[in-house]
Amino acid sequence: MKILITDDSIGWIEYHLNNLKQALPENTLFDIAKSAKEGLDKIILNIDTPYDVIFTDMQMESDFLPMYAGEWFIKQINTYKEYQNTRIVIISAAPNIKVIAEKYDVEYLPKPMCQLKENYKKLFENVF
Repeated sequence: MKILITDDSIGWIEYHLNNLKQALPENTLFDIAKSAKEGLDKIILNIDTPYDVIFTDMQMESDFLPMYAGEWFIKQINTYKEYQNTRIVIISAAPNIKVIAEKYDVEYLPKPMCQLKENYKKLFENVF
């Protein structure tokens, strides 16, 4: 499994990495991006071997206002047929992530809820 974590906070990236490493097999590959733009660069660089799961924050760089950077990123991911089977999970404190997740048919985990480590395992219950 190959996972991309996109968040502008290195503290949150490390937190997600730690929890995912505990929830997933050792051979899982992880990559990180510190902005939506860097995330787009990563998905393009990995187009031949797409990520299986992409985690993204919503509130990153402000270049895309009034849209969240994470929402812009999801829209970009959805333009690549190579990523049509990739799971996208929003992990954010944005108050409207449920609405955004429903709009793009992706999963979400509110940042307060991601502080419960068992919620990471629940995301992958049906995979293993």
